[in-house]
Amino acid sequence: MHRIKKSSSYRKVAIAACFGTFLEWYDFLTFATLAVVFGPLFFPSNDPTSGLLASLATFGVGMVVRPLGAALFGSMGDRIGRKPVFMITITLMGIATVGVGFLPTFEQVGIWAPIFLVSLRLLQGLSAGGEIGGSAIYLTEHAGEKNRGFKTSFLQLMGPLGILASTLQIALLEYWLTAEEFQSWGWRVPFWVSLGLLLLAFQARKALEETPVFLELSKVGRPSQSQLANNFKDPEIRKRMFLLFFCVSSSGAILFFCVQVYTAIFLKTTLKLPLELVDQLSIYGTLVLFPLTIFAGWLSDRLGRRPVILSGLLLGTVLIRPAYRALEYFGTAFMQTHDQYNIFGILFMLTALSLALSLVVGPQTALLAELFPAKNRNSAATLPHNLAAGWIGGLLPLIITWLNQASGNSLAGLWYPTIFLCYASAIAIFALPETNKINLLQ
Repeated sequence: MHRIKKSSSYRKVAIAACFGTFLEWYDFLTFATLAVVFGPLFFPSNDPTSGLLASLATFGVGMVVRPLGAALFGSMGDRIGRKPVFMITITLMGIATVGVGFLPTFEQVGIWAPIFLVSLRLLQGLSAGGEIGGSAIYLTEHAGEKNRGFKTSFLQLMGPLGILASTLQIALLEYWLTAEEFQSWGWRVPFWVSLGLLLLAFQARKALEETPVFLELSKVGRPSQSQLANNFKDPEIRKRMFLLFFCVSSSGAILFFCVQVYTAIFLKTTLKLPLELVDQLSIYGTLVLFPLTIFAGWLSDRLGRRPVILSGLLLGTVLIRPAYRALEYFGTAFMQTHDQYNIFGILFMLTALSLALSLVVGPQTALLAELFPAKNRNSAATLPHNLAAGWIGGLLPLIITWLNQASGNSLAGLWYPTIFLCYASAIAIFALPETNKINLLQ
């Protein structure tokens, strides 16, 4: 039986892969961070909530097409290799993101402004579909057999790190610029910065090596046809694709968007907290996630992927609604009294939510690769993963906001993620397998 050799250049490979994924997330999530700004610029309306909904819908469009990118690029990754796909996806994402920074607004070109914005958002989504999930396969296949959970957990930090970089940049711009300057041109700066990051990421990825697993497969004959259709013919692979979709990727996406994306939207639009304060709270919520995620990946090497992920699912189920109710209580109290003790209450709730998220996503990178056989791993893992992130996670802020608006209750929409996580927990208890000891060449 072949064994994967430990690569002396794993650190170099990990840095290059993670930096590219960071750029993908930075580009992709800068849009979410600026959702409140995009509303009046591209979707002017007499009703501010309608403009916000339109902006969130445009963010969701990019998430919805992610499965198409996963199907296309995931299949390519099984046929031509993991590395060539990375070069394509990073280029597409960079072009789309830089383009957003040069878009005219509705005031300048009318209806063409949102059309252009949505078009570039679609291109972003296709690119992210090939990158996110595929990068997990790439890094795990380089990681070897020992401590895979710990080694690959760092990839999960790239999403929060992308949000952190975007949030810090926007906070500095809002500090340096007047409100009029930021609304006029300051919001474009994060997209312009992407051009420099793109060039760095492209150079880093040129030096990447193909994975040992794919090189080993190539010795016995590289697949000449897509494995995507074969995945649905195999009952065991179908079952594992469903488990990945429902119990791991969808739940991780729900927790990610509840913790890292929707909290800022909730604090800004529902509780009307000062923008500078929300940015500071978002930065804290991201920083506290870093050690928790790495710890969860390390813990999954000791206890197994299954118990760690199950703990996160159960904690998320019981925590989301009470945590947001507490955020509402502390946020409202702060606006009335400006008592700083209420800020500590908000920080505690953000920490608790981050813990639930880290327990699910810490082992997730390794699990994506471990669930499937080597020859169709890329396509089998990336499609359900991006389908979950795009259709379940990406639409979450829009669905929650719409349910809240329809019911007139700022917390009503949170029943949706709570019920979803409850069902995912029940299925995972009975069906999610343990994978942390498998040989990746099988």
